[in-house]
Amino acid sequence: MSGFSTFRAPHRVTGSAADVELGRAMVAAWRRDGIFQIAADAEQRERTRAALAASRRFFAQPLAAKAACVNDLSYSGYIASGEEETAGERDASEIFTITPDLPGGGEQELPCHGPVPWPGLDYRAAMETYLDGVGSLGDRLLPLVALGLGLESSAVGRLADLTRGGWHHMRVLRFPPASATTERGIGAHTDYGLLVIAAQDEVGGLYVRPPVRGERRPRNWLPDESTAGFAEDASGWRYVPPVPGVLTVFPGDILQFLTGGALLSTPHRVRLADRERFTLAYFHEPRFDARIRPLLMDPYEVAGTPVIHYGEHFTRMFMRCYPQRATTRRIERAGLLRRLAAAR
Repeated sequence: MSGFSTFRAPHRVTGSAADVELGRAMVAAWRRDGIFQIAADAEQRERTRAALAASRRFFAQPLAAKAACVNDLSYSGYIASGEEETAGERDASEIFTITPDLPGGGEQELPCHGPVPWPGLDYRAAMETYLDGVGSLGDRLLPLVALGLGLESSAVGRLADLTRGGWHHMRVLRFPPASATTERGIGAHTDYGLLVIAAQDEVGGLYVRPPVRGERRPRNWLPDESTAGFAEDASGWRYVPPVPGVLTVFPGDILQFLTGGALLSTPHRVRLADRERFTLAYFHEPRFDARIRPLLMDPYEVAGTPVIHYGEHFTRMFMRCYPQRATTRRIERAGLLRRLAAAR
């Protein structure tokens, strides 16, 4: 057992009394522990097994083969160990990022829009099947959370509309074994998006920081605030032991913004183990062109709460993480952010 609340997601969410009760329990778990877990059915277990197996095969390839899976149109593709930094320190993880697989370029080019540089058809099939499964789960979890918060039906509908055709994406991560000099896999941070659904293998290494009374967390969506390295060396972190057949779910920055701080984005970090480790981090997201306004107001916010253009937010987060990547240089060279800034 993990020591965290584990739920079973219904096949349909209708707004019934049982749905409201389940949503309240999920919200309570997030407020207490920062995460809850979902027991996967047999089909989801198989999708997870196949996606992890395909990822092990991909990352076992020579570096040159992996490094070929990059383009300058999107942030999809391979990221080498040490290419990503958190709070100025290099992270150990290798990553394959999967964003919406779209044609790119042309007169109306938008940042981050481009094809996924798949390493092969088998890998693509395993990942897309997995994405279908967790995407369906995300579609059911969000209305449950809205019901659990006691939002009016119109707000529940707005939340569903926000993610219909959303910029759903995934980061597949491989962590090397710990070395004599470091056990740091990824430094403390919160995730930039709406809802995170993660699957980890049997090795383990994930730590989360539950909400702490009176602790005010940076608003990561603001340009002068960042959660990178937040509370890295403080007490209060909890280990999330790997449990077969469960998915770990937690809020990201956009859900904190939407709920006016009623739900807080969950800080997390990764420590390396004595052998390599794999995890699948799926992000259930708003549409790229969505303009996001809070469903609930944050009492700490002053008048004039900002509106977040999701595509601009996503682009800026990735540009910050990968300042030297070809995609970032293309966005800067072509001035693509101006098109999104004008849409705010």
